[in-house]
Amino acid sequence: MSLLALIPTRYRWLLGGGLILTLLLGAASLGWVVQGWRLGEQLAERDKTHAQALGRIQSAAALETQRGHDKRLLLEQQLQASSQTQHRKLTDAEDKAARLRDRLATAELRLSVLTAAPGATDSTHRAPVPGTPAPGRLVDGARRADIDRAAAQRIVAISQRGDRAIIALGMCQDYVRALGEPR
Repeated sequence: MSLLALIPTRYRWLLGGGLILTLLLGAASLGWVVQGWRLGEQLAERDKTHAQALGRIQSAAALETQRGHDKRLLLEQQLQASSQTQHRKLTDAEDKAARLRDRLATAELRLSVLTAAPGATDSTHRAPVPGTPAPGRLVDGARRADIDRAAAQRIVAISQRGDRAIIALGMCQDYVRALGEPR
């Protein structure tokens, strides 16, 4: 006699249904667990790919930051070299003007201007060119008048301010050129 024969028929159906229900629920649970494992693996793979992409983006950003830093450093060095050159020009111009002022003050050097002789101009108010040059002169046959020392000092000061302005303009132009050059 079998164990199944001991169970009443009414309960056999109930036991069979319960067994089938248990098998169905077990299969569904097993499918659920298997799907969870697969989904977990897919999520892990996606997270790994995402982390790699973020790593590539971060290294590219770091490289771009380093390039920008290098460009800025190069620009700073160029501007420093330009500034030193322009400063050297400025100090040379100031030294030259100071020497000129000193020479004017000690009467070692005198400034003069060309003057036209009265009646030596034609109807268009231009002086005629002399036929023969005078020996030892830069300007042929022209009369010269000396400029007062104080006026000469003022002229030198004005020219020194002009030199400073030209050098400052050169510094500004170098700066703009350095900023505008593609690297």
